[in-house]
Amino acid sequence: MRYSDYNEIKQRGTFNFPIEFHYVDKLHPRYMMSYHWHIEYEIIRILKGELVVELNQKQFVAKEGDVIFIRDGILHAGIPKDCVYECIVFNVNMLLKENYSGIKYIQDIIDHNILVNDYFPNVNSELHNTIHKLFEAMEAKREGYELITLGTLYQVLGLIYEAKLYTVSDLQPQKDSKKILQLKKVLKVIEASYSSQLALEDLSRVVGMSRKYFCNFFYEMTHRTPIDYVNYYRIECASIQLVSTSLSITEIAYNCGFNDLSYFIRAFKKYKGITPSRYSKQNRNGATLMTSDK
Repeated sequence: MRYSDYNEIKQRGTFNFPIEFHYVDKLHPRYMMSYHWHIEYEIIRILKGELVVELNQKQFVAKEGDVIFIRDGILHAGIPKDCVYECIVFNVNMLLKENYSGIKYIQDIIDHNILVNDYFPNVNSELHNTIHKLFEAMEAKREGYELITLGTLYQVLGLIYEAKLYTVSDLQPQKDSKKILQLKKVLKVIEASYSSQLALEDLSRVVGMSRKYFCNFFYEMTHRTPIDYVNYYRIECASIQLVSTSLSITEIAYNCGFNDLSYFIRAFKKYKGITPSRYSKQNRNGATLMTSDK
């Protein structure tokens, strides 16, 4: 399997080579990309199907061959439609080297003076071909792939500058909108407390809203109700544990905030289209089972 590292809160790659590669298909526990953000940059390449992408409240559909570039701190999510995609997540600071002649370009990206475009449609350009080589090097991991990866990353950024595939920001630092900041606060609480009981009052209190106003706000931002999103996030976490641990289904259910095993199984089937036991077998065996589970 090509996806053993799932968590967002962790060191990317290694200290000396902070770059990660992920291959995501229907067997991946995080096939549905829930709302999240990270301090690293991310490049996504669509191999098949479509991915409905949301970046800080902006939505678009990426198709086969398209490339998505996600800056640090950007709140994002993705809904796959018969989609297979690959991601490379990297710390752009590693590209800074003392006395390196291109340091001003990298520093402008880090300081958000330059905002790289977030969507590159498939036009068979030199940029797309270079990004293909980048993913190929990270997936194959042949001898010397680290050098190829770093060199290709520099080339990708160079081509972006050359073709002016960016916007120049104003002199004010880039700041999230108030709503994005509020949503991030709520998501942090869900991420930290999903294994315990979370009431609507707990979440609305985080941002100082009434229950009714909070529900409207949350639905506007995520297109889900708060409770639906909490259950969805719990099932995403449970799916990871089903693949990566030897815990029983009952233990995993309780670990993920479900006090009723029957309810957990119903919820899992609702979000994944398959029961937890069959999901575990499907992923551990690497075989595709029918998802009609009757």
